Amino acid sequence: MEQIILASASPFRRRMLEAAGVNVVAEPAAVDERAVEATLAETGATPEDLALILAEAKALDVSGRQSGALVLGCDQTLSLGERVFHKPADMEAARRHLLALSGKTHQLNSAAVLVRDGETLWRHVGVAHLTMRTLEPAFIGRHLARVGAKALESVGAYQIEGEGIQLFEKVDGDHFTIVGLPLLALLAELRRLGAIDG
Repeated sequence: MEQIILASASPFRRRMLEAAGVNVVAEPAAVDERAVEATLAETGATPEDLALILAEAKALDVSGRQSGALVLGCDQTLSLGERVFHKPADMEAARRHLLALSGKTHQLNSAAVLVRDGETLWRHVGVAHLTMRTLEPAFIGRHLARVGAKALESVGAYQIEGEGIQLFEKVDGDHFTIVGLPLLALLAELRRLGAIDG
């Protein structure tokens, strides 16, 4: 089984891959995501495009340092209409995120890109739609006090695999895509490439 290099510091993605039996090591990419995003601002790139472009930039960055290695780049964007959300910088930003998402359906776009020796072999974006129930501002404050800094670890200021599930009334999409990696599609491609047993 081939070792996959994950161009990310995300412990969630690494654990998902390890749990699926993938031989993976992490080497975070050195990509300024906001700078990449700024260059795309006037191009009409969709939130799905943005996730793919960032995932590919990360994979290409690490691939440039890892000759012959199969590198996986990942990124996730959260979009509400045309607005793209980023990880909240502090608890006040997390509160504003949850207020904006309250009572609405937002989209999570989880991109994965495989690169070897600077050549992109595969690109995919998984999409999930999540409907948040209407949240009272006082509840949002209590919720954030309970979950603490974990709210700052994800673009939506929630972890659906934890207490964040209480914020939702409907979820359409696969669990892995929601937590940041379109794992089923990725595993299928790794089998096709012969990188994992299939």
